[in-house]
Amino acid sequence: MARENLNDLTALVAVAREKSFTKAAAKLGVSQSALSHTIRLLEERLDLRLLTRTTRSVTPTTAGQQLISGIAPHLDQIENQLTSLGELRNQESGNLRITMPDDALAYVVLPKIKEFVQKYPKINIEFVADLKLIDIFSEDFDGAIRLGENITKEMTSVPITPDIRFVVAGSPEYFSKNPKPKHPKDLLNHNCLTLRLPTHGRIYAWEFEKKGKDITVKVEGSLIFNSIFPIRDACLEGLGLAHMPEMVARKYIQEGRLLQVLEDWCPYWSGYHLCFPRHHENVAPLSLFIDEMRLNKNNT
Repeated sequence: MARENLNDLTALVAVAREKSFTKAAAKLGVSQSALSHTIRLLEERLDLRLLTRTTRSVTPTTAGQQLISGIAPHLDQIENQLTSLGELRNQESGNLRITMPDDALAYVVLPKIKEFVQKYPKINIEFVADLKLIDIFSEDFDGAIRLGENITKEMTSVPITPDIRFVVAGSPEYFSKNPKPKHPKDLLNHNCLTLRLPTHGRIYAWEFEKKGKDITVKVEGSLIFNSIFPIRDACLEGLGLAHMPEMVARKYIQEGRLLQVLEDWCPYWSGYHLCFPRHHENVAPLSLFIDEMRLNKNNT
């Protein structure tokens, strides 16, 4: 015998328990005629009468009772499991692993995480600060925070910051000994604090744009780093020019400890997004985290 449609068997059990097509149809949310048609087709496929119908009641036949006794507990178990999954979907607890660049962690996530932790104390989050574009699927991450240009088609994403730009800056001490660059190509005559990209292993080439003209400069310098914060600190010490997110440099520019150059060559890029697999498992914890981080929650 071919495996019967689960809905047909569910309909049979409902009619037997309610002893009425009218009550069973109301419980299942279908019309009485549709329910009667479903049972009739089931009986035809099995070539057995499963229910005895009278003007006053509906009762299972011997064959019907045997089938119902065998399948009803399993249907109940399936329903219980589905209910449990529904409860899990709405559960405000669980574990998350999120990877992101160190500047996104410091300037985007941490300013908002206190409120989230207070609201959802049973959700545990592991943050991994890494410039590498980690494969969140193979390395068991629930999500990643990345610039818009680094989002892959396999991911769903939610913007969590406005568009951002990278700025070029140096300390007053550095500029007391070196002229300010007027054009991106002038950077070739400066000591630049460079960043090695972990994903590809290459030194990051600084990108500029003005009036639709793009320029990429393969800068050089005596110091190479793998994180943006040591670059900022070395810049503050007068060791060279830095290319970094504006949010990382803003405070020091406002205080006069860093001087910004090439401002008209520094465009805005698509900001940070929270990315996650299209079909993620940690539905409730991740959804709550997304809601807390999304752009309309007053990110700066």
